[in-house]
Amino acid sequence: QVNLVESGGGLVQAGGSLRLSCAYSGRTFSSYAMAWFRQAPGKDREFVASINWGGTDIVYASSAKGRFTVSRESDKSTMYLRMNNLPPEDTSVYYCTRARVPASVPLTTVAAVGSWGQGTQVTVSS
Repeated sequence: QVNLVESGGGLVQAGGSLRLSCAYSGRTFSSYAMAWFRQAPGKDREFVASINWGGTDIVYASSAKGRFTVSRESDKSTMYLRMNNLPPEDTSVYYCTRARVPASVPLTTVAAVGSWGQGTQVTVSS
């Protein structure tokens, strides 16, 4: 069983910052890519950022480039998403995910996700 628990969401003013954390446990995460996805009300879930096991292969959605930073501390079994300069459009539920299968490719599609966390709400006020 894979357990993913997000934290760090909340209410922030436009232009502010937040750092999300994802504590993971359970079956092995070695060689699995992990990623952050998000879902705004009335919209589909969308990819935000992906990171491989070693933290050397990182991919961002165009909306996240330059503002978000994904990182991973394997010794702490934690993944992070640092979000800066947040506009109201970033308001969403943010999900921590692990890939369905171990692979060296980035995790960027919903179909490739094997496990989801419960999500953490991020609300950016204008």
